[in-house]
Amino acid sequence: MMAVPSKQIERCEAWGLDPQRIPKHVAIIMDGNGRWAKERGESRVFGHMNGIDSVRASVEGALELGVKHLTLYAFSTENWSRPVDEVNALMDLLVDTLIKEVKALADKGVRLSTIGDTGALPESCQTQLKLAAEQTAHQKNLELTLALSYSSKWEMVEAVKAIMASGIAPEAVDAQVISDHLTTRDLPDPELMIRTSGEHRISNFLLWQMAYTEFHFSPVLWPDFGKEEFIGAIRDFQNRERRFGGLLDTNHNVDSK
Repeated sequence: MMAVPSKQIERCEAWGLDPQRIPKHVAIIMDGNGRWAKERGESRVFGHMNGIDSVRASVEGALELGVKHLTLYAFSTENWSRPVDEVNALMDLLVDTLIKEVKALADKGVRLSTIGDTGALPESCQTQLKLAAEQTAHQKNLELTLALSYSSKWEMVEAVKAIMASGIAPEAVDAQVISDHLTTRDLPDPELMIRTSGEHRISNFLLWQMAYTEFHFSPVLWPDFGKEEFIGAIRDFQNRERRFGGLLDTNHNVDSK
């Protein structure tokens, strides 16, 4: 059992959480920006802009509880089919947010990384993402991964291509070989996936990696998803019994027998 810093123990206990059972990796599908904006008679872009506050809140919650990896589904490959004006606004918002937030992220010990076909993004986005990654490269409190121009099917196809090009014999290909060729190869698999807005699907997100992930579906639209909702999802996770196909003892240890 890993030693937990005393401050983290205090924070977890204040929220009624077990500090020994905080998920190392949480993934979030940030859904509901458009509906939130529509309810207010505003454009979808207005919803995306207000969703930035929820990103901050989730990062704060992750840091407070000791989550080490937070992956956000920011822009899927399917999102390219949205109206051009909305896509352009999203790309501009990404650049502006990175410029404004990167110092604060670094000051909090957050390292920024990306997964996805980032070469398809506008050059301005690629440049700012590279700068943000460089400026936060040595931070160790939390790795914040943005899934941009990402889909799991795209990722799997790219992994198959890479495996074939590497010359690995078909009989040598196993689950580990495939995992080693995914864009998430440097990340642990998510233990918890949160989706907001009441939708119950995973929308082509981390399909391989979420084989044993616990799902938390929140009815809250993303711009209204605050730190309390994030911590509530962690509490829900801690109420689950994770067996991984085995048997569970009273200490939440899995026996495969």
